[in-house]
Amino acid sequence: MTIAASEMAAKLEALLALSGENEVVEFKEAATSYDFSKLGKYFSALSNEANLKRQPSAWLVFGVNDRRQVTGTRFRSARKDLDHLKQEVADKTTNRITFIEIHEVAHPDGRVVLLEIPSAPKGIPIAFEGHYYGRDGEALSPLNLEEIERIRAQSVVEDW
Repeated sequence: MTIAASEMAAKLEALLALSGENEVVEFKEAATSYDFSKLGKYFSALSNEANLKRQPSAWLVFGVNDRRQVTGTRFRSARKDLDHLKQEVADKTTNRITFIEIHEVAHPDGRVVLLEIPSAPKGIPIAFEGHYYGRDGEALSPLNLEEIERIRAQSVVEDW
């Protein structure tokens, strides 16, 4: 299922209209590239935070600065390279979780890449390279024990 370009342009505008970054939205300029290890840590953090915030997904947006201005990105300009990123992330995450989809938007101020990250499944915090990450406001940090346990407790069988 492909999402129409107009729908993704509208999604980008909605994200840009936010008051700033939060636990489930992160903007990065990524003018030409972005460190894969940091990308993986953000994947883990945003996935875990989406679970904790009961959101279906989170967003890592390349080509936008912290002031929510579109700057454009040349990150993995070839579509096949973007698609390969799904496998690269899956190889390093819990249960091979990877992006729901990687969207490209041709904004008037430059190309924007929206990485749609799934919420961590109930009961399973997502690790990248064996470590769990989360967010404290806008900061990337290790997922704290209370949050790990809150996610794990979701898998407890309810007594009917």
